[in-house]
Amino acid sequence: MDRSRREGAAPSPPPASSRLTVRAKPNRRKPSATPPLWQRVPKPTFDGCRRALRRSLPAIAGMALLGAIGGSGYAGYRFVTTSSRFAIDDIQIRGNHHLTLDQVRQTLPVAVGDNVFTTDLDTVVRGLRGNPWVQSAEAHRILPHTIVIEVREHEAIAIADLGGLYLVDATGHPFKRAAIDRDDGAGLPIITGLDRTAFAADPEATARLIASGLGALETWHSEGARPAIGEVHFDPHGALTLHTYDEAIAIQLGIPELDRSDFTPPRGRAFGLAARMRTFDAAWAELTESERARARAIHLDTRPDHVTVAFASQKDQ
Repeated sequence: MDRSRREGAAPSPPPASSRLTVRAKPNRRKPSATPPLWQRVPKPTFDGCRRALRRSLPAIAGMALLGAIGGSGYAGYRFVTTSSRFAIDDIQIRGNHHLTLDQVRQTLPVAVGDNVFTTDLDTVVRGLRGNPWVQSAEAHRILPHTIVIEVREHEAIAIADLGGLYLVDATGHPFKRAAIDRDDGAGLPIITGLDRTAFAADPEATARLIASGLGALETWHSEGARPAIGEVHFDPHGALTLHTYDEAIAIQLGIPELDRSDFTPPRGRAFGLAARMRTFDAAWAELTESERARARAIHLDTRPDHVTVAFASQKDQ
C-alpha cells in the first residue's frame, strides 16, 4: 500500500485548517459615500494653465520693470556716492566779517575730498549756528564738486553790562561775551545799570530796555554835531542818562516814555527824547569852550524851557 503510493499515486491535499492557521478578520467599516479630497480637486488642464499664465503676464512684467528700475536706481546711487567725480574740491564761505575763513572751516563737519551728495547740509548749518557770531547760515551744492555756505553774522551795536560784558545786537539781545583783550566791541558804547537777576528772570524785558537805550542813542546822533556818547545808563526807575565819551558829562534825559519829535507836551508833563535833545542843543550852544570843559552834568527837566548845568569847581580843574 505504501509502495503503491510512492510509485504512482498523487499526494493528498493539505488539510483545510489547523490550529496554526490565521484567519483574516472581516472589514466591518462601511464604505464612505463622499470621495476623498484629492479625488474632488479638479484636474488641471492645458487650457486652464494657459489662461492663468496669460492673466499673470502683466503682473510679471510689472514686477520685472520695478526690479529693473530699482536696480538701476541703486546702481546710480552707488555711482554718485562713491565716484571721485563728485568729490568736494572747493568749499566757498560767504558773508563772514568777524570770523576768519579758518575759524568757519574749523566748525564744519565736511572737508575737501568728501562726497558732495553724502554731505549732510543740515548738519553743516547746525555746526555753524553753534558759533556765537553766527546769526543764521545756509548751505547748498553746486555740482559736481562745490559746497557754498552763506553766513549771516550778528552785528554788535553796543556792550551791555549784565554782571559781565556782553555784545548786543540792534534788538537788544546779547549774543556773545565780549572778549575785551581781543578788542571785542572796541569803540562801542556801553550800557550800564542793568540788573543781572532781572535779566535772568525776563530776558525779553531786559532786551526791550536795552533796545530803548539804543534807540535813544540813534536819535542822539541823528541831528546836529552833538558830543560822542561812551555810556548809556539806566537808573533803577528806568531814567536815561547819556555820558559823553571824552569829558564824561552826564546828560540826564529822564524816562524815555514820550519819544515823539512832533509832540507838544502840556505844561508840567514829560516831553519826548527828541525834544529834550533839541533843548540840550540850545543849552550847549550857549556854553563857552571853557564852560563846556568844566561841565559835569546837564539835567533836562520835564519842561522844555528848564535846563540845569552842573560845573566842576576850579579846585577840580
